[in-house]
Amino acid sequence: MRLLMLGGTEFVGRAVTDEALARGWEVTVFHRGRHEPPPGARALHGDRTADGGLAALAHGTWDLVVDTWSAAPSAVRDAARLLAGRAGHYAYVSSGSVYRHPRPAGLGESAPLVDGSPDAGDEAPYAQAKRGGELAATAAFGDRALLVRAGLILGPGENIGRLPWWLLRMARGGPVLAPGPRDLGLQYIDVRDLAAWTLDAAARGLGGPYNLISRPGHATTGDLLESCARVTGGVAQLRWTAPETILAASIEPWSHLPVWVPPGEQHVTLHQGGVDKAFAAGLHCRPVERTVADTWAWLQSLGGIPPHRPDRPPVGLDPEVEARTLRG
Repeated sequence: MRLLMLGGTEFVGRAVTDEALARGWEVTVFHRGRHEPPPGARALHGDRTADGGLAALAHGTWDLVVDTWSAAPSAVRDAARLLAGRAGHYAYVSSGSVYRHPRPAGLGESAPLVDGSPDAGDEAPYAQAKRGGELAATAAFGDRALLVRAGLILGPGENIGRLPWWLLRMARGGPVLAPGPRDLGLQYIDVRDLAAWTLDAAARGLGGPYNLISRPGHATTGDLLESCARVTGGVAQLRWTAPETILAASIEPWSHLPVWVPPGEQHVTLHQGGVDKAFAAGLHCRPVERTVADTWAWLQSLGGIPPHRPDRPPVGLDPEVEARTLRG
């Protein structure tokens, strides 16, 4: 198989590239040159946002294109149009954010969607940008477009900071504010499981939308945080704290305490999506303990300093706020 990876040097794109290379595929990575692609991949350079930025893609044929773009949908439009006659399949890594709120528990790919335009620029908010990207890919490739609606993505290479923050916090030790309830179910996907399923599905010719995330309750908050505490040496002391106490302290779910949101509408939206279609199409999700351990090993290989996307705000709880809340 010949893969053209648009991006391919960070997190999701890197995981897809690594997986394809491990399968012995011929991989071309098109990127801006800010990070080195994995050894074994052919590199083409260009900036999708610049005039003439796709010139390096003017020639060549591929069996599959994978695109993780999350900014202006017009960039997806231009790439997909350019490649429609020279690529067999186009997999666009979208997001569960394309669904309208509120979203009932268990609702699958037929749920109502936000509006989006394939011609939108950088002014489009994240959800509308991802929907616009879906429309752009579908307009160019039709039923040869695979729309991978990913949920929360964790695992080695993460450059958002969610799981890395928890691991580094546990490594510091001492009392840790653990957001309850401990048995609150989580729904996420390991980036490597996303990569493997996407390549498998595209190689089989699947098209259309798929919610790509674990089953609801694949892990609990307790499973995640206790795994983090264990792999970092067991020096952290989890102090399970009621959601009401956390919210009263003006601690923001998701951003101050990554991954966690309290029970309620937001939790239903983020952690109770319908996934039967993807599992029927072969999705497998590894245990949370493996995701945590492998992410910690990757962090240690970097000296404990994870990469961070400059277009995303930092996440995590201020130590003084944590200590004050724990004191009650």
